[in-house]
Amino acid sequence: MTTATLERCCAHIGETAGMADHDRDLVHELSNRVDFVWRVDQYIANAEGHGELAALWRDLKRQELATIERMRSLVKTEIEAGCF
Repeated sequence: MTTATLERCCAHIGETAGMADHDRDLVHELSNRVDFVWRVDQYIANAEGHGELAALWRDLKRQELATIERMRSLVKTEIEAGCF
């Protein structure tokens, strides 16, 4: 693909934004972390019999749940401030 073709293909990406970049980043990352927590129980089960590894997954799950709660609170704050 030539540079001109690439520029033409991508010329309008990002012109219309549904929300500010910082809010989009927050929502996107919240979604990624929720996906991780959704999978981590399987990781814990897969690590059965491998104590340290299972403990790692359990610790990460606790940390992510705390981070998710913090992010949810920030989403609420952003909504209340009219940023969404």
